[in-house]
Amino acid sequence: MRTTVKLGAAALVAATALALTGCGSSSGGSGSSTASGGSDANVAAVSGSGSAGTLLDTPFPKPHLVLTDNHGKPFDLVKQTAGLPTLLFFGYTHCPDVCPTTMSDLALAKSRLPAADQAKLRVIMVSSDPERDTPARLNAWLGAMDKSFIGLTGRFSVIRAAAKSVGVGIDAPVKEKDGSVTVTHGAEVLAFWPKDNMGHILYMSGTTAAQYQAGLPRIIRSEAP
Repeated sequence: MRTTVKLGAAALVAATALALTGCGSSSGGSGSSTASGGSDANVAAVSGSGSAGTLLDTPFPKPHLVLTDNHGKPFDLVKQTAGLPTLLFFGYTHCPDVCPTTMSDLALAKSRLPAADQAKLRVIMVSSDPERDTPARLNAWLGAMDKSFIGLTGRFSVIRAAAKSVGVGIDAPVKEKDGSVTVTHGAEVLAFWPKDNMGHILYMSGTTAAQYQAGLPRIIRSEAP
């Protein structure tokens, strides 16, 4: 497996890039990841932080998204996370590298928080491969990391529109001639403050569990890094 990152000129001007990661996986789950170019992000970063999160110049609202969660029940993202610190990631369970690394790092960081803070935090992964990511599969995959994590699946067109609304680019899964499936999706984690339900912090791929741990308490308190 390999991961490479290339920032486009537009991303450098904005001081950040919402990279697209193409993950190719076979039925056995092997594959590679390549991140390249910035997406059509509607946010601009103005400063970084010791926690590796980037404070956004223009906060953005949560996407209006109603999908099926990992327990097979309808989940309204805006309503059911209102007033709660929320981390949002677009990925999929067959991903060989970026997605499991990101979610496991978030699980580890969350486990190191005080119990009261853990109870408040919502970590949500929206599937970029909804045809294969059934509620049952999402539940098993996420549950192995943290049983409180929420997985969402549904129509790809709805998911892509929601991702685009927060500047995350994803493409429809492509089945290759060798039977593998390539899924291209953003590799960033978006953090929403509870006080205004707006996205204020961006974490790029490669953020460590320790860096998430350092930044989460401030997100929970709606404080800038």
